[in-house]
Amino acid sequence: MIFELHGFGPALAAGTLMTIKLALCALSVGLVLGLLGALAKTSPYKPLQWLGGSYSTLVRGVPELLWVLLIYFGTVGLMRSLADLLGVESLELSAFAAGTIALGLCFGAYATEVFRGAILAIPKGHREAGQALGMSKGRILWKLILPQMWRIALPGLGNLFMILMKDTALVSVIGLEEIMRRSQIAVTASKEPFTFYMVAAFIYLGLTVLAMIGLHFLEKRASRGFVRSAS
Repeated sequence: MIFELHGFGPALAAGTLMTIKLALCALSVGLVLGLLGALAKTSPYKPLQWLGGSYSTLVRGVPELLWVLLIYFGTVGLMRSLADLLGVESLELSAFAAGTIALGLCFGAYATEVFRGAILAIPKGHREAGQALGMSKGRILWKLILPQMWRIALPGLGNLFMILMKDTALVSVIGLEEIMRRSQIAVTASKEPFTFYMVAAFIYLGLTVLAMIGLHFLEKRASRGFVRSAS
């Protein structure tokens, strides 16, 4: 099947690159928030448990599209106040920054539960062994907990990342020119909605396949020592 793109091929390629950049930036933010949330929820301190639980419950209870809109439009007044304070004409949060924050926030809330489950799956004897060797809590976390947690959490994080890539389409509502926004512009100009939306679907499918290949490589790499010791 060959699609006539009416000269919109480079625009769609630029939109694809923007989607990849947005997904990777949101992933970076989400991984940090998810790890912090999981550590808070598994902490022995009640205030931290409450903070981590409130974050994951609040964010997961609101649709991702609403978070995009709330963060983009909700920062208008804040940026104006900051501009007045700094004595500059205007400050505004870009659509890319708002999308990164919103999607990273949502990814982090779901990743919190993935990381939490992975941490709880690690036998307590591993921590006790580290303590018996005189390791500090930070060293136990860095050397014993995180490497094992990463291997256990990786499949769940991979699924969340593939969902995140498709959720980047939501940022088109605030004007970011990713795949969906570029496709909508092409549809308006060409009056061929099926063609460009089908091309967008193939692009998303291709990105998902590439993500699956990358995830398979990471899973094999993370499991090398584990498989060798189990054999």
